[in-house]
Amino acid sequence: MKTDQQLQHDVEEELAWDPAVTVTDVGVEVKERIVTLSGHPSSYAEKLAAEKAAQRVAGVKAVVVDMNVRLPNGAVRTDEDIANSIRSILKWTVGVPESSVQVQVEKGWITLRGDVDWAYQRQVVARAVRHMRGVTGVSNLIEVGGGLAAQDIGKKIGQALQRHAEREANHIRVTEHEGIVTLTGNVGSYAERSAARGAAWSAPGVHAVVDNLTVG
Repeated sequence: MKTDQQLQHDVEEELAWDPAVTVTDVGVEVKERIVTLSGHPSSYAEKLAAEKAAQRVAGVKAVVVDMNVRLPNGAVRTDEDIANSIRSILKWTVGVPESSVQVQVEKGWITLRGDVDWAYQRQVVARAVRHMRGVTGVSNLIEVGGGLAAQDIGKKIGQALQRHAEREANHIRVTEHEGIVTLTGNVGSYAERSAARGAAWSAPGVHAVVDNLTVG
């Protein structure tokens, strides 16, 4: 098992390797395999990239993000500009009804509300806006409607896990209540954990996913 010092070195190396991250923007501390990222990334996209980079490192148990976006002067945009740009993005995004999403922007922080039929639509909207210039953060409060019988949801997620991540599927327990899916168990890496979450989100009728999986 890697020591905390080794993990810190590996995370710093991964951050330096990722072209979406400026290493001088991010500080790294590790205690008991839990990585804490601090600093002031120059965009929300960089903040997300740093978090994902840390999660990719083998041996990392969890990642705590303590970073605040500090936009350079040339990247600052008015809230009105950001809101108008989001409306244009939604207009041209396939599979997401424009009228189903309401947008609020305050000091560059985007709050998304509304109702969609599928969980993937909720994720598509968030991915579309979080890399925009001038964004300091995103709160995705879009709710997912629709529904299947509980046994159907669990069955479909189980089938998806077998297709996407067969090895770890045997170590994951899936429970569902009123469209909220809870994943428990142990997986070998963040990649496997991500595959399990993706399988759960892809099931029709899922409103939310509670990730109680552990890595290691």
